[in-house]
Amino acid sequence: MVIPVHDLNPLRRTPWVTYALIAINVVVLLLTPGMIPGSLPQAVTACRQEAFDYRYGAIPRELVKDRPLRLVVTGQVVATARGAACVVARPGYHKNPVLSVLTAMFVHAGWLHLLGNMLFLLVFGNNVEDRFRKIPYLIFYVACGYVAAYGFAFVHPGSVEPLVGASGAIAGVLGAYLALYPKARVWSLVPFLFFIPVKIPAWPMWRTSSASWLASWWGWPCARSVPSRPSAPER
Repeated sequence: MVIPVHDLNPLRRTPWVTYALIAINVVVLLLTPGMIPGSLPQAVTACRQEAFDYRYGAIPRELVKDRPLRLVVTGQVVATARGAACVVARPGYHKNPVLSVLTAMFVHAGWLHLLGNMLFLLVFGNNVEDRFRKIPYLIFYVACGYVAAYGFAFVHPGSVEPLVGASGAIAGVLGAYLALYPKARVWSLVPFLFFIPVKIPAWPMWRTSSASWLASWWGWPCARSVPSRPSAPER
């Protein structure tokens, strides 16, 4: 696994949108049940976190059929012969499947999931924002997240597992970076007994990013919409 630390492309503007996206993702994770240690039993915490994912995550079957599931995990716990179990019932809220793709981009499964995604967004998103400008960059980021979520949903239309995370959007950003800066080099940590800092080309990051195969397959078509053109001076 290669961990990117810093790219060598100079910035002309402060990447405020990238910083804002990272901040929102961190805040949402702090608000996710179970992410801050507490006194609640483990079963209660697990059920509440699952209910949170069902409410704010993107569920493939909902996306394909454009209607929410009739039964979801509610966050309550019931005792059974096999131990504690999560209660499944009708949701007490109204969910818009289309908007759930947007909320799902800011929900992560845990701190490692978040930190991996945000590291790639910080290293590569700043230059893409610098080239696109703020509003077009934000639109592109969200659009790639939608392409990834719906792409996965149409391949797995019967799945009821919530999709969470910014991997699809970040895969699109990484693809855009490679299209705009094909010769860019990145200081990265390469494991060899211990992590060694090495300056390597950016393109291997596509396979080493925290983006799942979902993002790699469906975020890439979004990135392909970015035309290659001469990049800013690289050093």
